[in-house]
Amino acid sequence: MSNRVIKTLKRLAAAALFAPALALASGGTLHLDKAPVSKDPASLQAGAKTFINYCMNCHSASFMRYNSLTQIGLSEQEIRDNLMFTGERVGDLMKISANPKDQKAWFGATPPDLTLIARQRASEFGSGADWLYTYLREFYRDPARPTGWNNVVFPNVGMPHILWELQGEQVAKVSEHEGVKSIELELAKPGKLSVQEYDKTVADLVSFLVWMGEPVAEKRKSIGVIVLIFLAGLFGLSFALKKNYWKDIH
Repeated sequence: MSNRVIKTLKRLAAAALFAPALALASGGTLHLDKAPVSKDPASLQAGAKTFINYCMNCHSASFMRYNSLTQIGLSEQEIRDNLMFTGERVGDLMKISANPKDQKAWFGATPPDLTLIARQRASEFGSGADWLYTYLREFYRDPARPTGWNNVVFPNVGMPHILWELQGEQVAKVSEHEGVKSIELELAKPGKLSVQEYDKTVADLVSFLVWMGEPVAEKRKSIGVIVLIFLAGLFGLSFALKKNYWKDIH
């Protein structure tokens, strides 16, 4: 293979690598609403209920076990009674029974595992919680899409609006100013929940997704504080020992 061909291939690889970033930059700054993430057990339990009842129809959380939910204040019996519906054991991984190949045939792509989705989106957008919170509230009706839905945050997304019965149906009003298009959403058909109630449901779900990405986050932080205090004390003792050792040597 000639040097010219090798250089051309390198250019093409570089272009492919940076294409997503360039596309995002050309689309303007993505506005994300601040997610009211909660560590309150009641909020996390409500989020777990929404996740299992709605998200786990298509998505797995295969790095999490059902009995891990005891860490948010649920007993194993409560998990069995309220969050397990298909004969799983409480120690099983939170997987769905659908075959990934079948899902790809049905949806065009296999729905991703959601255990680490908040951390994944954080690496892409700075805040996974803010991205998820905004994304789940900005679906709108779009007859041109195969699912009948589109999303402001994730244009042409393949996922349908699984929470539409709760939120209702939003429609998009597109406007253009100085060559820049903007979309405003308007609630055309109310859902089972009010706007405030739906936002709270999404906030609880996002809180659970954030927790699920790192269940030991709070413990890790508290251990980190203890370690830093210990190191600070050790430094003080070491410095005092050094001064005492060298006090007669100058």
